[in-house]
Amino acid sequence: MRPATAAAVAATSILGVGAAAVAAGRYASDAALGAPSPRPFPADRRLTVHATAAGQVTLTRSFPALRPGTYGLAGRGVHAVAGPVVEQPPDSHAASADTVVRRLERVTLGSLKPGSRVRLTPELHRGDPLTALGLAYKEVEVPGELGPLPAWFVPAARDTWVITVHGLGTTRDHPLNVLGFLHAQQFPVLDLAYRGDAGAPRSPDGLAHLGESEWRDLDAAIRYALRYGAENVILYGWSSGASMALHAAVNSALRDRVSGLVLDSPVMDWRTTLRALASARGVPSALLPLAVRAAQGRTGLHGAPLLDTSVPTALHAPTLIVHGPDDTLAPWQQSRALAARRPDLVTLHSVPQAPHGAMWNADPAGYEEVLRRFLTPLM
Repeated sequence: MRPATAAAVAATSILGVGAAAVAAGRYASDAALGAPSPRPFPADRRLTVHATAAGQVTLTRSFPALRPGTYGLAGRGVHAVAGPVVEQPPDSHAASADTVVRRLERVTLGSLKPGSRVRLTPELHRGDPLTALGLAYKEVEVPGELGPLPAWFVPAARDTWVITVHGLGTTRDHPLNVLGFLHAQQFPVLDLAYRGDAGAPRSPDGLAHLGESEWRDLDAAIRYALRYGAENVILYGWSSGASMALHAAVNSALRDRVSGLVLDSPVMDWRTTLRALASARGVPSALLPLAVRAAQGRTGLHGAPLLDTSVPTALHAPTLIVHGPDDTLAPWQQSRALAARRPDLVTLHSVPQAPHGAMWNADPAGYEEVLRRFLTPLM
């Protein structure tokens, strides 16, 4: 090949790779961070419902379908709750090498039929605190910097409020999993929807920032709580909501009123999480660094991993981290490192076999006991 031809081919290849990287970056950032929210996690493959009978649901056998615990089953026009795996005798009609049988707790939306395609989700409930749990509540609006933020407020006797913030792939339905427990402990709860959520203002670029800008909506919720009767607040976040809680706990002008943090599956390195999401959605590994840079250009995300900032040293509130080694979207090594650096404040509770944001689902009773022990001194 002549030098000029080789140079042209090389230039075309480079341009092609560059264009592919830009496209991959746009795809990765849209897939991971774009509206509409929520988007299913890419690792949560759809399962086929094979049968429903006698309080049981038979699903395609897979690693997710075999997870211990209790999960939502979400599909087009359908939502149900599946409990633990049910052991089947060898001669059972439900037993099969290709399927798994779980207890069917309830169907909350639509009809669960053979052939339905569903995903496991950590969200057990649909609706609001009254329809889902029978708890009286108020629809309130929190004044945020981009506009009013809808929230559910469930009143209770204590003057320490819990402010809950969901994370990636979920909505404010997710904190309903623990709302009944928190209410039984007499904590008022403010369950916040923030920028990008349904009914809340859109972020200026239409993308999520994994807590780096959203924390200011949580800061607004702290101000709201203190204005309406809270003496102190406990910030309780999942996934990127946990990142919001960390940012608020050290950056808010009202940080001295934050008496505790509960962090479930915290995202502490946005690059790692974005790479994991992009990879799971099919972006080739060779393009992942370029895809992350392209996504960074679109979102303006430039922050260092939280462990490389002032957050570990500036943290002042007792903190419970609930995380596990099977989280592939926000690896728990970061949580272990934070707990090791601040053993005076941070307690880490490990939950095996739990996917991202689903630590409660894998072991509801164990999770709530750890939570009770942590919250008791803060009451």
